[in-house]
Amino acid sequence: MAAHRVAGWRKLPLSLTELSIDTTLKCGQSFRWQHINDEWHCVLQGRIISLKQDPSYLHFKATWPEASSRALLTPPVSIKSESPLPPGTEDEDGTALLLHSYFALSHSLAALYEQWTASDANFARRAPAFTGIRILNQDAWETLISFICSSNNNISRISQMVHKLCIHYGPYIGTLHGHKFHDFPRPDALTGTGVETHLRELGFGYRAKYIAETARIVAKEKPSNWLDVLRNPGCPAYDAPVRQRDGQRPSSENDTKPRTYKAAHEALLELSGVGPKVADCVCLMGLGWGESVPIDTHVWQIAQRDYKFGKGGAASKTLSKTMYDAVGDYFREIWGPHAGWAQSVLFTANLKSFAAQASSVKKEATLETKIVVKKEEGEEGQVLAEVESISQAKKRKTVIKKDAEKPEDVKIEITEIKESGLRRSKRRKVVGS
Repeated sequence: MAAHRVAGWRKLPLSLTELSIDTTLKCGQSFRWQHINDEWHCVLQGRIISLKQDPSYLHFKATWPEASSRALLTPPVSIKSESPLPPGTEDEDGTALLLHSYFALSHSLAALYEQWTASDANFARRAPAFTGIRILNQDAWETLISFICSSNNNISRISQMVHKLCIHYGPYIGTLHGHKFHDFPRPDALTGTGVETHLRELGFGYRAKYIAETARIVAKEKPSNWLDVLRNPGCPAYDAPVRQRDGQRPSSENDTKPRTYKAAHEALLELSGVGPKVADCVCLMGLGWGESVPIDTHVWQIAQRDYKFGKGGAASKTLSKTMYDAVGDYFREIWGPHAGWAQSVLFTANLKSFAAQASSVKKEATLETKIVVKKEEGEEGQVLAEVESISQAKKRKTVIKKDAEKPEDVKIEITEIKESGLRRSKRRKVVGS
C-alpha cells in the first residue's frame, strides 16, 4: 500500500519550555517514535505523524495511506466545534487537534514547573536542565500493552518489543524514508491461539503470556470501550466522540460508576501482568490521571536518595506495597494533582541516557543566585526589589516601571555567588532592560 501525503509542513506556536520533543519522546512514555533525518515519526490515529521543532514552533505534517477514507480526514465534530487551537491554525484533517490532545497542551507547563519548584527544593535543583517534559495523552490500550512489556526491561528493549508487535500484528500505514510504519494492533489482533507462542519466539519471554491473556480479557470479556470508562473525564481520548458515534459505548452499569484514579488503578490490577507500577503508568499516560505516580526502581532510588525514604537508605532494594503507597502519597502531597508529571521530570533526570543534561544541573548547583530589580543610578544603581525567580522579577519590574519617571532605567539583574573557595566572587549579568 502506498502512502499519500495530504499536506505539507504546518506549525503550532509552542516554546521549548512548554514542549521539548527530543526529551519527551525518548524518556520512556511512548515506544514507537522513530528519530530519522532529524525528524520524529510515529503512526497515530491512522496516519504517520512527522515532527520537528525550533524555539518558537512545533512543525508537523501527516502522511495518510492511499486507501484511507475521507471520514478519517475530518476531526470529531464535538472537538472541532470547541477548538482549543490558536486562531488561524491550519487543521483541515484534524492533525493539529490530535497533537494538541496527544501532548496535553491545555496544561501550562511553565505554571506547573513554577508550582513544583516553589513546593520542592529538590525539584528546583534538578528541573532547570529538563524543561519541556510533558506527559503524553496516549491510547490506553497501547499504553497498557507497552508497559506490560516494560517489566524488568529497559527503554531500548521495550521499544524493540513494541516495534515487533506493530510489524507482526498492526496494520501497515505507509513507508517514509525507507522505513515501514505500522499502527499499534488492537486487542482482537492479539487474541489468536498462536499469539503467545509466536511472541515467545520473537523474544518476549514470560511477557508473551501476559499480553495474550490481557488481550483476550479486554477483547472478549470486558464491555466495549471498557478502558474509556476508566479514563479521567477531564482528559478524554481524542477519538472518543468518533467511537461513541459508531455505537461503541460501554455498558450502562460501568458507565455510572464514579471515575477516580484509585478506581481505575484497582481495575487495572485485575489484568494479567499488571502490578501497581504498570497500573500507575497506564493511569498516568493512557488514562489522563495526572496524580498517578509510577514507582519503579529509578523513582525508588530518587525517593531514598533525595527524600530519605526506606530505613536501608540507598542500599535498600525492596519496595513493599505499603512503602509504594507511602511514596506515591508523599509526592502527591508536595506536587499536587499533577504529581505524575513532576515525577517524570525527576525520572528523566535519573536516566543514564540523560546524564549529560543532569550534569549541567550539578554545575549550576555550586552557585547561589540572587535576582534583583534595579534602577540605574550611578555605577551600582538602586535596588528596588529582590526576588527568587526570573518570572517574579519580570512581574515586579512591570509594576515598578508603571510608576517610574524613567521606565527604561528599570532593569533585571542576576548576581551569582560562587560557593567554592575562600573568597566568594560575584558575577553580574543584566538579563532584561
